[in-house]
Amino acid sequence: MKKRVALFGATGSIGKSTLDVIRQGKDVFELVLLSSHTNTEGLLTLAAEFPTAILALSGRTQGPEAIPYFGSQGLLTAIAACGGDIAVNGIAGAAGLQPSIAALNAGMDLALANKETMVMAGPLVLALAQEKKRRILPVDSEHAAIFNLLEAHGRDQLDAILLTASGGPFRNYSPEQLSAVSPQDALAHPTWSMGPKISIDSSTLANKGLEVIEAARLFALPPENITVVVHPQSIVHSMIRFTDGTIYAQLSYPDMRLPIQEALSYPARGSWSWNALHFDDLNLEFKKPDTATFPMLPLAYEALRSGPPYTVAYNAANEIAVTAFLEQRIPFLAIPRVVAHVLDRPWTGALQLESILALDSEARSAAAACIKAI
Repeated sequence: MKKRVALFGATGSIGKSTLDVIRQGKDVFELVLLSSHTNTEGLLTLAAEFPTAILALSGRTQGPEAIPYFGSQGLLTAIAACGGDIAVNGIAGAAGLQPSIAALNAGMDLALANKETMVMAGPLVLALAQEKKRRILPVDSEHAAIFNLLEAHGRDQLDAILLTASGGPFRNYSPEQLSAVSPQDALAHPTWSMGPKISIDSSTLANKGLEVIEAARLFALPPENITVVVHPQSIVHSMIRFTDGTIYAQLSYPDMRLPIQEALSYPARGSWSWNALHFDDLNLEFKKPDTATFPMLPLAYEALRSGPPYTVAYNAANEIAVTAFLEQRIPFLAIPRVVAHVLDRPWTGALQLESILALDSEARSAAAACIKAI
């Protein structure tokens, strides 16, 4: 029997990689849901290729008759109706949180590329997965690497995890150079092809900060047991260290199809090869991140240590600041200034969905007010 797959964000970067995996595994996977935010044409093109999938446009209120579900609530209704076994959440940003919860409530395993789900509501979502007896399978290449390393080696003597970071396009820039970068500069990631928001996050190291928070929650580790290592080649996707000092690493070329295939195929392994790694002329570099020049990373650790309401605020402020930078309303170096300003406020709240969404809204308003004053 084929595994039924619901794909959120089908026309984005993660969606396109997932569709490549589905095409290779057409004998074992069946698409039952395809969603996009606003790309009507792209969604209809996919519908012609995958006619059994129901369609949802989460960012529009109407459209062609072939698309029966619209708006954010329409997507949640489609998730509940699609009958999937596993959902791939490739939605960018906080908009991915409620679809993650809906997938678990519908009895699906969750292949998670939307790190904001864990950043905003990790304890809530993990408890829900346990209640529903569903798995959360990380799709970010770093967390997928750690997940598979722990599956292979166990965690009885685990000391730390080491998250690798490409460092983004500005890893060797000075603050003076960073003051002049444009959105176009920041979108030119050296090793990964990603959407605009994640590309900007990579250039500020906010993406790695979000991944630190996600890792702490997925793998139940305190911040001091999570280390970030800059590795420009993006060949080593992350590492684990045991108490005897031994380190194990996962290596492959940067290709999101591999962790997506692993998540969709779990607990088996997919049999399709994606550009196998060769060691001819392969040079690997590692160094500490420059947290003085890129304060979004230490700000993420600060938010993680301060508690769940602060990680909600960190993510919300960053999303607002990134949008403002892309719209050229603030300079690049103002992004961490906005986030630091928001984190300086006291943030409290119960860890239920309603209070999380209220915190998110309040933090966005605080960030917008800060931007207006710049």
